Amino acid sequence: MEREVGHKVGGAFCPRYHRAVEIVGRRWSGAIIRAMLAGASRFGEIRCEIPDLTGRMLSERLKELEAEGIVERVVIPERPVRIEYRLTEKGRELRPVVEAISGWAERWVEL
Repeated sequence: MEREVGHKVGGAFCPRYHRAVEIVGRRWSGAIIRAMLAGASRFGEIRCEIPDLTGRMLSERLKELEAEGIVERVVIPERPVRIEYRLTEKGRELRPVVEAISGWAERWVEL
């Protein structure tokens, strides 16, 4: 059995890889991250970018992504108060992953 060396693919199971896939692979999480990488930052903007995503589910996923340190919730003290969601450094580092999956999907996924 091969062993994991650095970031190369090794054995069949890597706990960190498995956890990462669980985090970004939850229903809607990848789409939310992709929308935010494209510039969406307000709740309504993110929701408009993703058909069939309910407000309740978006709220739940944003909280989960915030707890994972991928998204930060920013309160802008205006009248009325404005809330924005921003990708953290950890979240922004997902860009090449999202781009790779998008490219793979364009080539191999049929709708």
